[in-house]
Amino acid sequence: MTETNILISELYGKEIITNTGRRIGSVEDLIVDFEKGAVATVLLVKSEELTRSDQTSHEFIKNSVRYERVKSVDQTIIVSGDTARA
Repeated sequence: MTETNILISELYGKEIITNTGRRIGSVEDLIVDFEKGAVATVLLVKSEELTRSDQTSHEFIKNSVRYERVKSVDQTIIVSGDTARA
């Protein structure tokens, strides 16, 4: 994605759609890389829900999208691939 400045607060609640048109969820939480000053991962569930799960690793993989896959952010977020963790 071309570098643009987006407020983190603007990402919450946005629908995430793959570049093939498949809806995979909405932004519920974010993981931020504070050293880089950038979003690293978009979560489709609240992070608290992941920590309460007996299968945290599996749930994280199933419910996260690496931000490097984001192609555009507008009314929706478009990502490459056809699944959350492609």
